[in-house]
Amino acid sequence: MRKSQRLLRPLAALASGLGMVFLFPPFHAVGLVWITLVPLLAALWSLGETRRKRRAFVFGYLSGVAFFLPTLTWLREVSGLGWVVVALYLAVYPAMWAVFAATWGNPWRNPPAPDAGSRAVTLHSLRHAFACASVWAGFELLRGWMFTGFSWNTLGVAFHETPVIAQAADLLGATGLSFLPVFLQAVIVQVVRRMKEGIGRRQPRFDFLVAAVLLAAVTSYGVFRLASVGKGESIRLKALLVQLNIPQEASRQLMSATDIHLGYEDVTLSALDRIAESDQERLQAAMQDGDEGGIELKTPDWIVWPETALTGRILQTDSGQWAMGMENRITIDRIRSAGEFTLVMGVNEIEGEEVDEGFVMKPDARIFNSLAVLSPDEGLQTFRKHHLVIFGEYIPLVDKLPFLAEIYKQQAGVEYGGAFSPGEGTEPLALDLRGETVGLVPAVCFEDTVARLMRKFVRKGPQIIVNVTNDGWFKESQGAAQHFANARFRAIELRRPMLRCANTGVSAAVTATGVTASPNGGPVQELRDDHGSTFTRGSMLVELDIPKDPPTSLYAVIGDWGVAALAFAGVLLTIRRKPVS
Repeated sequence: MRKSQRLLRPLAALASGLGMVFLFPPFHAVGLVWITLVPLLAALWSLGETRRKRRAFVFGYLSGVAFFLPTLTWLREVSGLGWVVVALYLAVYPAMWAVFAATWGNPWRNPPAPDAGSRAVTLHSLRHAFACASVWAGFELLRGWMFTGFSWNTLGVAFHETPVIAQAADLLGATGLSFLPVFLQAVIVQVVRRMKEGIGRRQPRFDFLVAAVLLAAVTSYGVFRLASVGKGESIRLKALLVQLNIPQEASRQLMSATDIHLGYEDVTLSALDRIAESDQERLQAAMQDGDEGGIELKTPDWIVWPETALTGRILQTDSGQWAMGMENRITIDRIRSAGEFTLVMGVNEIEGEEVDEGFVMKPDARIFNSLAVLSPDEGLQTFRKHHLVIFGEYIPLVDKLPFLAEIYKQQAGVEYGGAFSPGEGTEPLALDLRGETVGLVPAVCFEDTVARLMRKFVRKGPQIIVNVTNDGWFKESQGAAQHFANARFRAIELRRPMLRCANTGVSAAVTATGVTASPNGGPVQELRDDHGSTFTRGSMLVELDIPKDPPTSLYAVIGDWGVAALAFAGVLLTIRRKPVS
């Protein structure tokens, strides 16, 4: 083989990996999702028998590295070593898929006989396209589970700004949506090769027709869901999202506790004053027109602050009694002076007990990263975060291997402050909204990218997803936009609208179809500055319609088992025709 030909396959692998980079923020070239794997598929399927598996693994790994290294550059803001290690680890999954695609999933190893009819050719093509696509989705699912999981930026997430295709995520999740582009490309590669080699020129391309029909079906389903979801009776929620944009170095906030508390007070109270003035002006104008009864005031029902907003902690006993640090109490009381609101915020929570002097920490108390809801009558509900971030909120075996804490300090530039404990409950929080009970599906930090966890909170009746997060760890990188691109699929998968409040972008309101438009076709509800940046200090009044009787999606019922079954079926379709190795 000539040197130029030997270089062609690794270049094809690199092209596919780099092409996938442009599917995700800060890029938005979603059209590439239909062609980016074509070079890699052609390279894998054309491998000779000599060291086929080894070479396939190398090409798949090369493609994975070319994708994950550029895509995850935001991890460098915390740890350069961590960025490289995570990218090199994640590249193993496309490498394992490449081995499957080059062997059992390879349609060119045992092609139909030259005189085979169109039916045999079509079934052969569709069988291998199905296998490669379903196993690709299966490996994406696997990387979302292994070692606590990293499910960001699956191929299906490329459709985060293509709502008509994204609607199908309520069937098998965003991971299941990855099946579609891989299947279509696998068919295209086979059709093009048959045309190039003059095989079956007079035969209809039924496999291509099947792929086109599948794409049309997904598109039609998306049009139907966009037109039907959320059209029933609903409850209008008005919420004030507050984003302080506190700068950070890893976990260390670069503002004093006093400035943080005063910041939340100033931004929140200023926004409430503006809303009150606007309501008053609109009311006066309506009174002059004799139509004051038709005015809907914009006073928010909820005020939402992001993850670990205030610096004080909450102590809560096993019986539900609780106490709060004085610095928190002062700030909250000042906000309360502006009206009666439900306050939703992120806070650190500690196990406490009541003694004669008041509340104290339990011996060996556990600490939780929590979402807290304070009702106007001072009732408290908390959700304790389940899915902790490895090497961020805990370090495995750090007690037995203390050098891991030193590595964290060297990479992050701050001392390791100890571990949070995971929560356990899966009951949604119950909030009163003008006499209606609304279920709150809670998510703290990256939990809004963990679909398998959030589906556990789905119940019948009106519900809304609320995520409080802080992407300040990664400064003004593409990490925040990627986080939001992944998170908005939870609204589609579960068919529940979402409120999202972040310290540093993206704070937004998302409908049950995954879009950020306000009700009745209003403006986009994402907090941005005058230059369009989400990295801003400010507030935004958003409105969302919460359906009283939302649908129960297929994904909410079966979760990831659908993708697992697809992958298993893909293997079965080819294992019975196992090629000679």
